[in-house]
Formats: sequence, structure tokens, C-alpha cells
Amino acid sequence: MANDENQAINKLIDVMAKLRDPNGGCPWDLKQNFSTIVPYTLEEAYEVAHAIEQQDWPEVKNELGDLLFQVVFYAQLGKEQQLFDFEEIADAVSEKLIRRHPHVFGELTVAGEAEIKQNWENIKAKERAAKSESGKASALDDVPVALPALSRAAKLQKRAAHQGFDWPDVSGVIDKLAEEQNELTEALSSGDMEHVAEELGDLMFTAVNLARHLKKDPEQLLRLANDKFERRFRSVEGQLVNESMSLSDYSLDELEKAWQSAKTEQST
Repeated sequence: MANDENQAINKLIDVMAKLRDPNGGCPWDLKQNFSTIVPYTLEEAYEVAHAIEQQDWPEVKNELGDLLFQVVFYAQLGKEQQLFDFEEIADAVSEKLIRRHPHVFGELTVAGEAEIKQNWENIKAKERAAKSESGKASALDDVPVALPALSRAAKLQKRAAHQGFDWPDVSGVIDKLAEEQNELTEALSSGDMEHVAEELGDLMFTAVNLARHLKKDPEQLLRLANDKFERRFRSVEGQLVNESMSLSDYSLDELEKAWQSAKTEQST
């Protein structure tokens, strides 16, 4: 089995090298660079997530292949520029996983999952400190700025929580959510739209904190909510839209009735 897996990886690496070959390669692949590939990488990652949410396992396999191709593409670019290659990428992540799992690959004994997570964060903190010129790294160092805002908010909050900067339980977050909602209402009354935007951002940030306390991924929650809205809206269109009328021709009461019908239909 291991030999078959190695052959499959080597075949993919060879295919990528051929695509980038100046003599007979693909013109589109040849003109790409690290920066131009990034949008495709993000797109492929989200397509993997969507396929998993749909539990479409054949599609999960296909999308994981597309995502793996992105890694191989970066490896080929790195090899061409003598920066790194696929083997070095794989070796580096293997070493990191071994280093961060001393309870599996070393002699450390841990009592449970909570201790495993804390030890993981302690190891990562030491790694951040080692990278810092001053040796005094922030707990928020290396949280990628390019992350989607919801994911980055959750990551920042998680890092702060590991330093003890957190509500002891979910009730504190619920109270904070109500506080932020009241502040948003006050800002709306003032008519100061910059203040409104700031308070709305605070409310969203607190909602992410609530998701974290409930051990839910806010990015995934919003994707699922988007999917649910899309299904119900399409149902409303199916009920009301025809050759002579569009949704804008109906009253709010009629639209609400169709919306409630869609909710009932899709909950059964």
C-alpha cells in the first residue's frame, strides 16, 4: 500500500513538472506564480468544506485532490526557485507534528484532552518566542491577517483565552451580546453611521465569541445559514415567480407567508 501511495504522489509531482515545462508545458500553468495561485487555493479549500458539509464523499475525494494539487503546484514553484520542494514540505510538517505530540512520539504523559490542548499551545508559544527577535512573542503572533474575518476573530479569541483572557462560561458571553446589541441600538438612535458600523462590528465579534464557547466554527455556521437561506429563498421563488409576476410584485405579507411555507416544507 505504501508503495502505491508513493507512486501516486510521484505521478502527481511528475504531472505538475510537465505542466510547468517550458518545452511543451501548459501556457496557463507556466505564467502562474505564488501570488496568482492563492485565490484558487482558497476556493479549493472552501469547496472541500462544502463537499464535507453535504456529505458527498465522492466529491470530497475529488475536491481533496484539487486541494492537494495546489500544494504540489506551490512545491513545483518552490523547486524552480530553489526555495523548497515537496519532500521538504512533507518532512517539515512531519517534524512539526512529532514535536507538537510528545505524548504520542515522546515520553510525556497527559491526563486528558484539555491537557493535550494546553501542552499544544505551550509548544506553539515556545515556537513563536523562538521566531521573535526579542524572544518575547505575543500570543497573537502568526494569526494570519488573510484569514476570513470570522475565522480570524475566532482564532484571536482562542489565543487570548489560552492566556486566561476569557469569560469563565457562556453566560458572560450572552450578557456581553445583549450589551453590544443595546450599544448598537443607541448608536442607531444617534444617527452616527461610523459609530453604528463600529458597534455592529463589536456585536459580530461577540457573536463569534459565543460560537467559540459553544465549540462551533463561526465560518461553518454562517456557511450553513447561507445554504439554508438560499434553499428557502429558492422555494419562495418557486411558489411565487411566474411569467407575469416577480417577487417585487408581492406584498410583504404575501412574501412572509411564502417564507413560512418554505420553512415548514424544509423542516419536514
